[in-house]
Amino acid sequence: MIIAVDGPAAAGKGTLARALANHFGFAYLDTGSLYRGVAHAVILSGSLPQDEAAGIKAAETLDPTKIDPIAIRTPEVSEAASVVAAMPAVRAAILAFQRRFAENPPGGESGAILDGRDIGTVVCPGADVKLYVTASAEIRANRRWLELKGSGSDLSEAQVLADVKERDARDTDRATSPMKPAEDAHLLDTSNLSIEAAFGAAVTLIEQSRD
Repeated sequence: MIIAVDGPAAAGKGTLARALANHFGFAYLDTGSLYRGVAHAVILSGSLPQDEAAGIKAAETLDPTKIDPIAIRTPEVSEAASVVAAMPAVRAAILAFQRRFAENPPGGESGAILDGRDIGTVVCPGADVKLYVTASAEIRANRRWLELKGSGSDLSEAQVLADVKERDARDTDRATSPMKPAEDAHLLDTSNLSIEAAFGAAVTLIEQSRD
């Protein structure tokens, strides 16, 4: 079984997808970490995020097991990830990896849950269940600001909101695999939902599809 969980940054899709994977015993892939891993590798190589050759090299040689989960969560890497994710050749390399994961879940699991921005539309258009998790830009910016503040960042909430809106525009307007809900996706707006409520709604949708 393949479950696609898409949506913009800080909508809560990662938290939800991980909880669902644990609940159903499915393999989980944070596809955003792949692009962040590529971006981080590009930065470490001394290249600019806009350097397509560096991005392609990083994508083709990326080892997901070696991605530093802390280092890839900085504002610099987040911004760079959105840049490299718009490169067709980088997306092609990552796309192949994602599809292999979905079709052959590691550990022999009976299903896979992938979260990202184009899972239901491009990566796994035939997914059994598609969720599009979203929230208002203001709510998402506040969540991200609190997260960054907790890690010692001195960015203001207004700056984070501006970054969120800029990233949304880039992800939505890019020519290759733009971020948008699949036509058959279930919309889950978490603006006013607790994690528990969002999880419950998602579990119900998945259970219904398994019956």
